[in-house]
Amino acid sequence: MTRTRLLASALCGLALSACSPQDPQQKASAALVDGVLLPAYSSWNQANQQLAANADAYCSGSQDLASARQAFLASVSSWAALQPLMVGPLAEGNRAWQVQFWPDKKNLVQRQVEALLKSKPQLAAADLEKSSVVLQGLTAYEYVLFDPNIDLDDAAQKSRYCPLLTAIGQHQQKLSADVLSQWQAKDGMADQLKQFPNARYAEAPEAIADLLRTQVSGIDGLKKKLGTALGRQSKGIAQPYQAEFWRSNASLTSLASALASAERLWLGANQDGVKSLLGSEQADLAQRIDKQYSATRQLLAAIDRPLGEMLAEEAGRTELNAFYDSLNQLHRLQEGELAKALGIQLGFNAHDGD
Repeated sequence: MTRTRLLASALCGLALSACSPQDPQQKASAALVDGVLLPAYSSWNQANQQLAANADAYCSGSQDLASARQAFLASVSSWAALQPLMVGPLAEGNRAWQVQFWPDKKNLVQRQVEALLKSKPQLAAADLEKSSVVLQGLTAYEYVLFDPNIDLDDAAQKSRYCPLLTAIGQHQQKLSADVLSQWQAKDGMADQLKQFPNARYAEAPEAIADLLRTQVSGIDGLKKKLGTALGRQSKGIAQPYQAEFWRSNASLTSLASALASAERLWLGANQDGVKSLLGSEQADLAQRIDKQYSATRQLLAAIDRPLGEMLAEEAGRTELNAFYDSLNQLHRLQEGELAKALGIQLGFNAHDGD
């Protein structure tokens, strides 16, 4: 063997990962970044760019209220899609609260919006930046656009609330652009999920564990949101005003977006997601999770009325409870059997103890 070949062999022995096929967990993590995570964060940023533009257009009179509401709903859907994907920058620094304040058990959104506009009738973007997270996000935006006590056809009321709309639009655009830049930066979140070791993860299994933990926590969060409205924490007494986005009737749309995103993390963009890490001996588990996603999606798709209407009648609540139970089965399958099959200890999540 030549001296050159001996040297190459020694180097491969020192850095086996560089001389052998990519580790399956590293491959799956990298594929999820490119096929699922980055597209979702990019879509969120694009939706917020549109939200800010529509706020300006609506307030200047070049677009109508219906267009402003549609831009809001698009932003809600793109935000909801991030719920099972909230690793890294968005999960840090109180950022998520700046997007959505929920649950609003004491109607803080209405109270704080009205107090802010009373104290700052000529509200500027800088004023919002110094304000509570209750005022900075989609929940306050929804209050202005959809609350029945606000008549935006009245020029004086529109003039009063428009500075807040434009300020929130700017804040959301800035926030999502900042988060996306932290994903795309050199040695940023995307790189940290692709190349190991790094400042966040020592090895690929840690990254996969973090992704699964976030997904499972996201699905558990969906259960909490639906369960709160159903009254599962209040002796079965429905709480329609504790549903997220109840003013705009976007509660079920939000749940659907988040559920679809969780399934994308499971499948991957090209069958290269978390599911790809299960071996042939775990084919039964993979099939059961596939079927549970399908069943849960179908139950949600069959609900063709707003959540508030469904909560108001027994038949509607029965249908919602069936969806909740299916969602719970999906959560338990992934939290328990999937995590065990992958050798992952999930530990506590953000919703434990609620």
